[in-house]
Amino acid sequence: MNDLLAESLASQHWLSLLTFLPLVGAAAIALRQAMARRGADGEILAKDQAQIDTVARTVAMLFTVGAFVVSVFVYVAYYDPSFGGYQLVEHIEWLGGGVSYKMGVDGISILFVLLTTFVMPICIAASKTIEKRVPEYMIAFLVMETLILGVFCALDLLVFYLFFEGSLIPMFLIIGVWGSKGVKEFGGVSMPSRVYAAIKFFLYTLLGSVFMLIAILWMWRYAGTTDIHALQQTAFPAGAQKWLWVAFFASFAVKMPMWPVHTWLPDAHVQAPTAGSVVLAAILLKMGGYGFLRFSLPMFPIASADFAPFVYALSIIAIIYTSLVALAQEDMKKLIAYSSVAHMGFVTMGIFTGTSQGIEGGLFQMLSHGFISGALFLCVGVLYDRIHTREIAAYGGLVHRMPFYAFLFLFFTMGNVGLPGVSGFVGEFLTMAGAFKVNSWIAFFAAFGVILSAAYALRLYRQVMYGELTKDKLMAIPDVDAREIVMLGLLMIFALALGVYPKPALDVFAPSVDGLIASFDAALAAAGAH
Repeated sequence: MNDLLAESLASQHWLSLLTFLPLVGAAAIALRQAMARRGADGEILAKDQAQIDTVARTVAMLFTVGAFVVSVFVYVAYYDPSFGGYQLVEHIEWLGGGVSYKMGVDGISILFVLLTTFVMPICIAASKTIEKRVPEYMIAFLVMETLILGVFCALDLLVFYLFFEGSLIPMFLIIGVWGSKGVKEFGGVSMPSRVYAAIKFFLYTLLGSVFMLIAILWMWRYAGTTDIHALQQTAFPAGAQKWLWVAFFASFAVKMPMWPVHTWLPDAHVQAPTAGSVVLAAILLKMGGYGFLRFSLPMFPIASADFAPFVYALSIIAIIYTSLVALAQEDMKKLIAYSSVAHMGFVTMGIFTGTSQGIEGGLFQMLSHGFISGALFLCVGVLYDRIHTREIAAYGGLVHRMPFYAFLFLFFTMGNVGLPGVSGFVGEFLTMAGAFKVNSWIAFFAAFGVILSAAYALRLYRQVMYGELTKDKLMAIPDVDAREIVMLGLLMIFALALGVYPKPALDVFAPSVDGLIASFDAALAAAGAH
């Protein structure tokens, strides 16, 4: 039955259609701009530019919503959640020598495909305040959606690498061109703060990925193929596994990011426009955790077991240290950015336990974090659009003027803390349950991080929302409008639904996770690692 399903879908190319659909939207916007009338100075006429901006926003929304509709249709009509192998597989010979264009999804990737297509229309809706170079901005988001979907669908290692690295470029531009104002002194040179943050983001992530590229070339030479499924079945020598694991870890640890290679994230979040921060927190960070599960554990099981204590140490440091740093922040975006590093610490801790609870908890935490952290950055954007500052001290007593906003912000703050009934609790509980099976002290220190998360999250909420409304700028601040209620309400529905009833998501993860654990344990048993 499953073979028949795979054969019938191979000719339909659903995943390629889904992946490249946003790129068609980007091309449509670029074509409309190329057709614009220009004055003697070569600049687009003001009247035409206003029309192009409107067209760009409309086309971007239509194609991101279209991608979401296609992804839901493919999942409902063709994806079998009870089957743990790869589905909707497409395979086309490409470069020869074992390198091909191959796409497919399984229980580990399919929900992140859906998360990506769900979040992108919200990002477009959140970009209402963007006024500079609107067509280019929308093109950057559409291209980035294609690249992110390619990361989660690629079943060839070289194709994965191209999508993985390609996603840096639109994000680099979004931060560097449409980021916040301000000047940064670096090495005696003054530059816009957004440019500094963009360069730092690009260099950190690119440098880590150079090592992964070298590892990919070695694996291709050793196995004669870059097919991910074939490489997962390849028994690499134990000595080589350690070097390969380190090379892949260098890339994925930066992308998560893990301590101590996390310092690019606060700068990137602070400087990025609101929609940039949302897509960075909700989707891009998940590519690191996905990489660990797709490559590190199944391809390098012996090295993963050997390095697990090292990962636990880094994860615990991230959970505790970045939570303490978050407590000291005076910028709302920086506080939430450090909070993201802490929450990704739970993910890496859970993944490398090698247990079903730990790995499923890590996957669930990434999914939950996509809704909650993305919503928190939207909440900051709501205030920034009105007052144009992210400083916590600039606010206070907002509950008196913005009761609906106060309710929404409270919900996502509680989700960030891990309140039972919200999705954040499920992921943290499962990762700690998996860690407890390995070592109770790991779970103990992780639980201490949960307490710290309550401290910094509630401090932020108290200082922004409670107290007397005394600041002049806040006296006439309006509450959330219909657009903002819809954006935050959609994220709230999913965060609440997953918190109350997480079984549907866990049932999607389970077959693929069980297969991963079975092959992981078998490899360790064969190597005498038990």
